[in-house]
Amino acid sequence: MFPKNTWYVACMPDEIEGKPLGRQICGEKMVFFRGPENKVAAVEDFCPHRGAPLSLGTVKDGQLTCGYHGLVMGCNGKAVSMPGQRVGGFPGVRRFPVEERYGFIWVWPGDPELADAALIHHLEWAVSPEWAYGGGLYHINCEYRLMIDNLMDLTHETYVHSSSIGQKEIDEAPVTTRLEGEQVVTSRFMENIMAPPFWKMALRGNGLADDVPVDRWQICRFTAPSHVLIEVGVAHAGKGGYNADPRYKASSIVVDFITPETETSHWYFWGMARNFKPDDAALTASIREGQGKIFSEDMEMLERQQKNLLANPQRKLLMLNIDAGGVQSRKILDKVMAKEQAQQQAKAAA
Repeated sequence: MFPKNTWYVACMPDEIEGKPLGRQICGEKMVFFRGPENKVAAVEDFCPHRGAPLSLGTVKDGQLTCGYHGLVMGCNGKAVSMPGQRVGGFPGVRRFPVEERYGFIWVWPGDPELADAALIHHLEWAVSPEWAYGGGLYHINCEYRLMIDNLMDLTHETYVHSSSIGQKEIDEAPVTTRLEGEQVVTSRFMENIMAPPFWKMALRGNGLADDVPVDRWQICRFTAPSHVLIEVGVAHAGKGGYNADPRYKASSIVVDFITPETETSHWYFWGMARNFKPDDAALTASIREGQGKIFSEDMEMLERQQKNLLANPQRKLLMLNIDAGGVQSRKILDKVMAKEQAQQQAKAAA
C-alpha cells in the first residue's frame, strides 16, 4: 500500500556516525553506513554468509564488517573479504540508491534504474541561512496514511493538543481544499483571536507582545509519497495576517516526512523550520521541545486508531468536509501506485 519508486527520508546523519544503522523501509530491511570518502551507502541488511543482520556489525575504512563471522561487505553489496576464507564468489546483496541532502539521508526502495536525485523536492528552508530548523524522529505503530490524514486535517488540534496549539476557533474557521498540480493544499485562516500557549511562546521568542489579538493561519501541503509541509503562524491582528510584515508575526513551516516501515507502522521525521531569529539556538531548542511534546500527543491516538481499524475491518469510515485533504492525498497516492504497477508490468513483459 505504499509507493517504492520514490524518495523517502531514511534517517538523519547523526544516526550513522561511526556505526551502521538497520532500518526497515517499505518492507525492505536495509543497513545504512558511511562508505569511502564519508559517502552514505545502503545495502540489504542480510549477510550472504549465514544471514545475520549486517547492522549488528561495524564500519571501518568505509567497509561494513559483519558482527557474526567478520565478512567484509562493500558499498556495492558485494563481499570483499573474510578471515581465512575466499569470498569472491559469494552472491551479492541488494544495494539501494541513497542521497544525503538537506540534513537528511534519503533512500529509493524501488527499482534502482528509476532513481533520480533530481526528484528530491527542493527545500529552501534547509539551505538558506535565513532559516533555522530543529526536529526529531518517532516510530509510530500505525499505517503511514493515517498520519497523512492527521496532518491534512488539523481540526484535531482543538482536542488532542488543547494545552499547546489547540483552540475552539479552529473548529469554527472554514477549511478549503484545492489541488495545485500533484500537490494537495488545505487552508484555514482565523482572524482577531488570542494565540494559544505555543504561539504565545513563539511571539515572545520573536520579541512581540503575546497578550494582544492575532490573526492565525494553517496551510497544509501534501506531496507524494508522504511529505506534508505546513505553513503556520500568527501575526498581530490587523497587520496583514499571512502577508504581514515580519516585524509583526511569528511564522514557521512544520516539517513532516512520513516513511512507511510496514503496512501498519512508519517512521515519522518531524520538525519546525522558522525564518525569525535563526541564530538563536536557545529558541530553536525551546521550539523543538514544544513541538516534540505536541507530536507525541498524536502518537497514542494514531496507534489506538490503528488497533481499532484492524479489529473492525468491516466498518466503513465516514468522510466529512474536513477530511477532504486526506481523501485527495489518498487519491494521488492511488495514482502513483497505479503508475508504478504499470511500470513493473511493462518491465516484466519486455
